[in-house]
Amino acid sequence: MPDATELIAQRSFTRSNELQDRLHDLVPGGAHTYARGADQYPERMAPILVRGSGCRVSDSDGNEFIEYGMGLRAVTLGHGYGPVVAAVSRAIADGVGFTRPTELELEAAQDFLSLVPGADMVKFAKNGSDVTTAAVRLARAVTGRETVAVCAQPFFSVDDWFIGTTVMDSGIPAVDTVRFAYNDLDSLAGVLSSYDVACVVMEAATAVAEPAPGYLEGVRALCDRHGALLVFDEMITGFRWSAGGAQQVYGVVPDLSCWGKAMGNGFPIAALAGKREFMELGGLRTDRDRVFLLSTTHGAESGGLAAFCAVAQAYSTLDPIGRMEQAGRQLAEGVRAVADELGIGEYLQVLGRPSNLVFVTRDRAGEPSQAFRTLFLRELLRGGVLGQSFVTSAAHTPADIEQTVAVCRHAAHTYLQALEQGDVTGFRIGRPVAPALRRRAEPRRIEEMRQ
Repeated sequence: MPDATELIAQRSFTRSNELQDRLHDLVPGGAHTYARGADQYPERMAPILVRGSGCRVSDSDGNEFIEYGMGLRAVTLGHGYGPVVAAVSRAIADGVGFTRPTELELEAAQDFLSLVPGADMVKFAKNGSDVTTAAVRLARAVTGRETVAVCAQPFFSVDDWFIGTTVMDSGIPAVDTVRFAYNDLDSLAGVLSSYDVACVVMEAATAVAEPAPGYLEGVRALCDRHGALLVFDEMITGFRWSAGGAQQVYGVVPDLSCWGKAMGNGFPIAALAGKREFMELGGLRTDRDRVFLLSTTHGAESGGLAAFCAVAQAYSTLDPIGRMEQAGRQLAEGVRAVADELGIGEYLQVLGRPSNLVFVTRDRAGEPSQAFRTLFLRELLRGGVLGQSFVTSAAHTPADIEQTVAVCRHAAHTYLQALEQGDVTGFRIGRPVAPALRRRAEPRRIEEMRQ
């Protein structure tokens, strides 16, 4: 294993900080995704990236990092994965957008439905929010009801029906959305009995929660009993739990499912899939009032479709999920061993499915702590590791994991010192990182605007 002292460096973030300041002047929040914001990293240590290859990225100051999170879980094969890049290059050389469907649209649909046996039809888009909102619209049309029941899970859409349920609801009118608890059939049964629910929207599993035996089957039965459509959000589970998503792993088929992220290995593409009887309401084989399902200029853009077809090929011939899980197991075991060795295993934890790991930071009282998270992130960055999580890709090698564990060993020693002192005071971490979705800019409000 590498010597941690050789990995820790006084990295400069001068150029990244200059560019981040300019981004704040021109882009609200300084990033186009809240989860990518500088407030998710220690102050003045948020790298602005310029390139990536495999699991490694480089920033504008010339720093190289082993990356985790992999494009918010969108990259499973590695940055710049050759076959995907080549397929996209070939496709866009022949044009990107046309006034009629292309053969590539049929090929992509066939590839997708061969991987998701529970779906009969698919429609492509460019982002996950569009397809989840299309699922809600379709469910409302099918049932004639308005209320949406969403599981108490982190995120489903940027659109009003979901964001209106979060603390970041400024500018959004009242929404007809109710919540239920995960792994609690009584909670869902109570909601379905109290409201006329059009659809139940949920992730079948998350990074830190697997379905209890019989839970998903119970959800399916409750939806059928109350006439609500079951919608699985497969944004993260798709191509990370299996190529066929969580529905393939757990054997419960939803009425509709929503996909994105790893479908294109970083290229923008998303999908709404489902049973023919429902999906056809957005087509031309129905006598009912038609549903404006999905109709976007760039939904069938050839670059994204070509990327998906290349991803589908990789999943049919290689074993990306097995490689992600192997890397994740090695990483989790290594970091847990370090934490246990130092006696801080209850404070610094690695949780989740091997292909979708997160780390949890707790203070001396055992409570989740953003300040201790900031300290840990800072030490990771100093050692050349970038990530808000420990989400792996098929490009992470055993050597990459060994190097990461060595950096975590150094970070854990610093963590132990802070615990022994009682808090992070004296470690000069600046203001702590903050939740991406929060009502106010504090605690990371930008105090001065550049002229």
